[in-house]
Amino acid sequence: MTNTPDLPGSIDPSMPATIMRSRPAKPAASAEQGAAPGSGDLTDELLNTDQWTDAMIQRAGIPVADIPFVSIGGGIGSFVTVDYLRIAGVPANRMHVLSNLDFPWQTYEYLTRVSQIPRPERIRSDSASRPDNIWGFPSYALTEAFKEGNWAELWHVFAEPMWADFYTPKAGRVFEGLEREAKRIGWHQMLVKGQVRMVRKRQGGGYFIILTPKAGATPTKRVAYRAEYVHLAVGYPGLRYLKELQDFRTKHQDYHHVVSAYEEHEHIYEAARTKPVTVMLRGGGIVASRVLQRIMDDREKYGTQTQIVHLFRTFIDGPHSPNEKTLRAWNKRSGSNGFAYQGFNYPKSVWGGQLKAEMRKLEGEARLTRYKEMGGTNTPWRRRWQAQMGNGRREGWYHIMQATVDDMRIEGDKIVSIANTRNGKLEIPADYIIDCTGLEADIAEHRVLKDLLDHSGVGRNPYGRLDVERTFELRGTASGPGVIYASGATTLGGYFPGVDTFLGLQVAAQEICDDLARRRFCKKIGTFRSISQWIKWARNKQP
Repeated sequence: MTNTPDLPGSIDPSMPATIMRSRPAKPAASAEQGAAPGSGDLTDELLNTDQWTDAMIQRAGIPVADIPFVSIGGGIGSFVTVDYLRIAGVPANRMHVLSNLDFPWQTYEYLTRVSQIPRPERIRSDSASRPDNIWGFPSYALTEAFKEGNWAELWHVFAEPMWADFYTPKAGRVFEGLEREAKRIGWHQMLVKGQVRMVRKRQGGGYFIILTPKAGATPTKRVAYRAEYVHLAVGYPGLRYLKELQDFRTKHQDYHHVVSAYEEHEHIYEAARTKPVTVMLRGGGIVASRVLQRIMDDREKYGTQTQIVHLFRTFIDGPHSPNEKTLRAWNKRSGSNGFAYQGFNYPKSVWGGQLKAEMRKLEGEARLTRYKEMGGTNTPWRRRWQAQMGNGRREGWYHIMQATVDDMRIEGDKIVSIANTRNGKLEIPADYIIDCTGLEADIAEHRVLKDLLDHSGVGRNPYGRLDVERTFELRGTASGPGVIYASGATTLGGYFPGVDTFLGLQVAAQEICDDLARRRFCKKIGTFRSISQWIKWARNKQP
């Protein structure tokens, strides 16, 4: 097993969008009205035309900048792709990154922090999966051993998983490595701040990317970039909530007692240190594990009296597989006490073995079936967690059950969930509810992706995400010699399953880089270039 950030599949590490809170539904908006010609904004002509001409942009009064390669998103997906291209010899002045982020790991660090993985804690990724180092050497474990004198971590890597839990790097070390590499490749020279509005084909080849800069930063509201190659790494459009949670939050406007694990919720742990409270957890993935560990750690550290009620929609009580009829015994995933256990999201061969080769050959329903066989919510098995949960069950402060919730109401100072359990309906009171299910919104809820679906010819893969070729080119979007690529979670369901992981982003970047080398945009990263560029990386010299 290998390399998945310590977040569920619902959140991509490159995700640039802010996490969306549930709000009362608004009436459906009418069709967008265009601005007047010459205003420097999008006109009706532009909004309603799939393929733009240079003259149309000129009539709208939108200034145009030419840049051969543009990456949209600015998160870790953009970073890894641009890093590969810099190593492949592309100068920084031939690439722009359009983003509302200040630095590539900004959203990922926010998500890890609020889901209880601050910088000193360890994320769910392996030792060699380094988004700041395409070679994976030295590994995180080796770097930690040298810099911190923690030589036991080398034995840790050697002994995993038989005699030790999987080695995972500290979040802070990951961010420090990304910061070093960002400075080395000139990231901030390529970064252009603003919100991307849309990407449209250009008549004659290539694309126009419309950016909305920060108010007052430019004379016009919009700026257009004319590019031959475009890369999308926009992550997920946001979160959606289970219906009963959404309804409760909307009805009572309560974003304090009912929260998502991906929102700021430190106030819950602070309240638990002042008085006994009951916290309901919902979900069985890695984030549920981290939140659970935080509560259990606080009980040990501060002597809190927190009661935990943990609801699982799918309750795992032994070895299992998504398809018991077709998978052999050695394909089964272990599980107990509600959790499905697996070191990382996918088997190791997804990244470079027989499963990767097999998935590249599958189409349509056959590919979707294979995804379902490999998928499912899971979390690592870690010795400390097991000991803490065992103590909680024995001492009666950690309660687990399989249940779904139909409705929620307020009774006094408690939130009562009406749960369907194996023994019938049960009313469960709690002071706070933390939702760790991590449901993701549809890609059409992302403004840029929706515009692509409506105007560019891109389709959906069997999983409902963006349909890409094996090179990560978006099908249906070719414009003359121009190509749009996409990587990250928006391409899940394609020919490569592990797309929303550190190593998966690197695999996608390598495919994109190789394709661009065939198109003569950059050099091929062959043996000699790879060795010479690693030496530059080790000496912290620019590519």
